[in-house]
Amino acid sequence: MKTNLVLAALFMGTSALMAACSKTPTPVDPNSAASPFTQAFHAEVAKNTDLADPANNADARKGLIAKPTGKVLNDAGEVIWDYDEFNFIEGNAPSTVNPSLWRQASLNNQIGLYKVADRIYQLRGFDLSNMTLIEGDTGWIVVDVLTSEETARAAMAFARKHLGNKPVTAIVFTHSHVDHFGGALGVLSAEEVAARNIPVVAPIGFMEEATSENLLVGMAMARRSTYMYGKRLPRSPEGLIDNGLGKAVAYGKVGILQPTLVVKEAKETHVLDGLEFMFHNVPGSEAPSEFVFYLPTLKAFGSAELFGHTLHNLYTPRGAKVRDALKWASYMDEAIAYAGDAEVMFHQHNWPVWGADNVRSFMEKQRDVYRFIHDQTVRHMNAGYTSMEIAEKVQMPPALNNFLSGRGYYGTVSHNVKAVYQFYMGWFDANPANLNPLPPVEAAKRYVDVAGGMDALLNKAEDAVNKGEYRWAAELLKHAVYADPENARAKALLATSFDQMGYMAESAPWRNFYLTGALELRQGGYAEGFQRTAFLDMLKHTPTERFLEAMAAALNSDKAEGEDIQINLVFSDTRESYVLRINNSVLHHRAGKPEDNSVATLTLSKPFFLNMMTGEAGATDLLFSDQTKIDGSTIKLGQFFGMLEKATGNFNIVTP
Repeated sequence: MKTNLVLAALFMGTSALMAACSKTPTPVDPNSAASPFTQAFHAEVAKNTDLADPANNADARKGLIAKPTGKVLNDAGEVIWDYDEFNFIEGNAPSTVNPSLWRQASLNNQIGLYKVADRIYQLRGFDLSNMTLIEGDTGWIVVDVLTSEETARAAMAFARKHLGNKPVTAIVFTHSHVDHFGGALGVLSAEEVAARNIPVVAPIGFMEEATSENLLVGMAMARRSTYMYGKRLPRSPEGLIDNGLGKAVAYGKVGILQPTLVVKEAKETHVLDGLEFMFHNVPGSEAPSEFVFYLPTLKAFGSAELFGHTLHNLYTPRGAKVRDALKWASYMDEAIAYAGDAEVMFHQHNWPVWGADNVRSFMEKQRDVYRFIHDQTVRHMNAGYTSMEIAEKVQMPPALNNFLSGRGYYGTVSHNVKAVYQFYMGWFDANPANLNPLPPVEAAKRYVDVAGGMDALLNKAEDAVNKGEYRWAAELLKHAVYADPENARAKALLATSFDQMGYMAESAPWRNFYLTGALELRQGGYAEGFQRTAFLDMLKHTPTERFLEAMAAALNSDKAEGEDIQINLVFSDTRESYVLRINNSVLHHRAGKPEDNSVATLTLSKPFFLNMMTGEAGATDLLFSDQTKIDGSTIKLGQFFGMLEKATGNFNIVTP
């Protein structure tokens, strides 16, 4: 029974952005140099794209007050953030990096404290996102607080060192993604918020979305995020150089603060520390809960992630619900109507835009990028083309392609086209052959057989690699590796193909996916688990129902077949109680009083329940803690929890 209870205690997933990987990035393979085909591709990019971009080069450096150096450590002395690890990004692009992406990486590497405009400052390069400080009448209004408590605390200390020790008089969360709220407790404690009656402002739905976005499928997202954000890659010209939105993710302690002022209407105006904010809710664009705001007194527009210096994701490769391109473009158009006369526009990633004409032009072009992707995808969809075909056909017109702030450094036209298709049409392309195809491993073995055996397929794949046909080589080799995952030649050739496609990629996430795939083919998959304790301060605010939904999704249906077990779950401190029943291989939960026909009643405190979810409490604690009580059959209770699987989050991706 103890083993079963441990499984129950460890099943919970975590946020995709905060997957905890190995402490030290893995060294790159020394033989993974850029091929002549890759170098020729880069030469074409440089020839056909004006990358000089003096305006953005100036804007990314404008207003610098001070630049940090050194490292940010957690309480255990581990490095959470290294200000200097990307210092190699200078000069011309190396042969292993797309020159367009190198430009973006260089601009994102302008880290420091910046003055944006009168009363507006930003800390950039302290995390993946930016922290914005707006000077109110008596102190700082902090807009977004980075990912981790450690980096947020370091950013605030750095700002106060150079701007003075003013108090925080308000916090604004622009949206529900962890890199914008996770560092909250590094700025203010919940006790100080309550004692000083400090406004914490957020869009409608913020807490629900912030605490539950990745809970249900957290392990799948977490594993995939190790690919998207390049966590395991070395910081080098052959590895991680950027993430499009910013340099990297700070993997530290995550918390949250409960909003005290929720913006519910489409547009609302509020005064924070003497300064008027015109809020505009834009849900379902970059985040399910998000707003932007205009400061009419300062003629400044805070765009959150509705706008930015990159094409964003309509579908994020780490995995998430598809976003609405038409709604996104419509919100942009609305913003132009009320903020088109702004003299400065600042984002929660990347750098600002100055000058009313520049701001308006920027907003209009970004709006048209999203609208173009939407409209042209739908046009081709109605002509009968599939998502993969449309992704090859839709190319930005010159006026938008030359707009570098709309280029695919984070999202790409290719996968955003597929997102629009999925939004309207789903995964099925209407070809009956794709209704019920063979699963990958079985199909792979048959493809190898059709090719004339493994050696014949590998010879064809090697020929493709030697010709620089890396996409085709990868198509062949994914079958080879799935058919025979121990075949060293197959894995080596596929890794080489991934290397070269990674070096060619303009999108940082695409580069990270390819290079992480190559790394795992050479050095093995992800063997470590994911840290959950870092999320305890955030999980405290997660509704119990979300955890119970995740429990239901962890039920092993084979083990549950034919079982009919009901237990009561009672929280001694919050007065919540639920009846949980496994029947028909489904776990249901219902809020209500304990029922007499349940085989057991588990009474525990909410903090202990959270310790179970994070793995801090195990079977022994459950049996003997003064925060728990078991009435009824401990055997049946153990059987109940034994049907719940522990998702470790270290499943294979490039191998079966």
